[in-house]
Amino acid sequence: MTDAGTDAGTLHAITVLGHDRPGIIAETTARLADLGLNIEDTSMTLLRGHFAMTLICAGTATDAEVEAALAPLAADGSLTVTVREVPHEEPAHASGSQWLLSVHGGDRPGILSGVAAEVARVGGNITDLTTRLAGDLYLVVAEVALPADADVAALEAAVRATAERLGVGATLRPAEADEL
Repeated sequence: MTDAGTDAGTLHAITVLGHDRPGIIAETTARLADLGLNIEDTSMTLLRGHFAMTLICAGTATDAEVEAALAPLAADGSLTVTVREVPHEEPAHASGSQWLLSVHGGDRPGILSGVAAEVARVGGNITDLTTRLAGDLYLVVAEVALPADADVAALEAAVRATAERLGVGATLRPAEADEL
């Protein structure tokens, strides 16, 4: 469901959060389709049994109309729905390189912020992020866009040093096109 033009009206950022149950995606997207909204981007996951979805939709409906259409989803209190108008922006075209950052080890505070700070320090941008906690094992998998002039060897060394300081392992490797 993509729209070729940027003249598609208002762009809405919509979040749906709460207790997971079957049918949330079907109900949400049907209500958006009924408003004539075009779903341009989505991300959905389960976080410790909680449903979390973000959508970017375009169309002529107002925020108030979208909120009213989605209100029944939140009526029983198990979901929270937010709607916010956002500006039309062209996605940034990567002029650098794409990388996969993996971190794994014993869970403790500061792992994600430590490695993310090293990526930011070289002007890198984390474009997708997944973390999981399984027992005492913490896992981070991040897609990273690095600028063309980034010193990848220095970043790898900094990530490795941060990981060692935190007692975890980390790897940074080029992303294959089919992995992204």
